Amino acid sequence: MNELPELTWRTFNGERLSQPIKEAVEAILVEESARGNKLKVCIGSDSQVYGKIIEFATVIVFVRPGRGGFMYIANHSSQQTMSIKERLLYEVSLSIQVAYELCTLLDQYGVDLEVHADINTNPGFKSNNALSEAMGYILSMGFVFKAKPDSFASTSCANKVV
Repeated sequence: MNELPELTWRTFNGERLSQPIKEAVEAILVEESARGNKLKVCIGSDSQVYGKIIEFATVIVFVRPGRGGFMYIANHSSQQTMSIKERLLYEVSLSIQVAYELCTLLDQYGVDLEVHADINTNPGFKSNNALSEAMGYILSMGFVFKAKPDSFASTSCANKVV
């Protein structure tokens, strides 16, 4: 499986973040708290195969319950051949990498964190064959796990920017 990459982050409108992701997230937490907004952070990844290239997107979604949200996005690609199960577990690895980097900071600010997987809970879908491994991986790291249909960070947000 691919080694996890160093991710380059941007906003939805394409503006690159000028600081490391941990610093950018802390600035958001301070700013949103000062505005009186409670936040929840959801992290998810998705991928798309284009010929011999696999494009990946990882997102950090900042949800203001009842008041909308916004996200940071990182994209990268790979030319390594992967089965669907390998690709889904690699997506989960990307999300866990980001969640692990941010979890202490989020705990410090009292922000709930969820890790979303683009995996179907219905056994009739191919992605379901990675469900138990993905769920075990995420839960064993101490994170809240969400799969389809509750995994909007990966299935909606990351899906739109991959």
